[in-house]
Amino acid sequence: MSFRWLSRPNALSGMGVADHTKNTFLELKRKKVHRYVIFKVDEGKKEVVVEKTGGPAESYDDFTAALPENDCRYAVYDYDFVTSDNCQKSKIFFIAWAPSSSRIRAKMLYATSRDRFRRELDGVHYEIQATDPTEMDLEVIKDRAH
Repeated sequence: MSFRWLSRPNALSGMGVADHTKNTFLELKRKKVHRYVIFKVDEGKKEVVVEKTGGPAESYDDFTAALPENDCRYAVYDYDFVTSDNCQKSKIFFIAWAPSSSRIRAKMLYATSRDRFRRELDGVHYEIQATDPTEMDLEVIKDRAH
């Protein structure tokens, strides 16, 4: 019995992941080159690609402003904070952004691709599914990180 069909991207297994996409995540995780990375599904290439990166000095507000108002995206955000013991810590959040106003086809595409893409991002600490900005507010991030 052949299982070659399992390795091909399709509606059931999700999209492929570009090497550049994985490398950009590793730059965020290991080198702290980016504060955040926003990914989008390129339907023509049938893979998840990097749409935008934010420099280390950018804020959480810059990150949320970079997400489209009416379309789905995946994102990772590197949240830095200081613990009550005065230790500098960092937690990486994976955010599946699917606003209520986005097209149903886009929501389905991102939902079916999410698990496979998320598995490619080794080192994510927390995952958030957000349909409106209040579900991924900075307070939500702070609460999850502490």
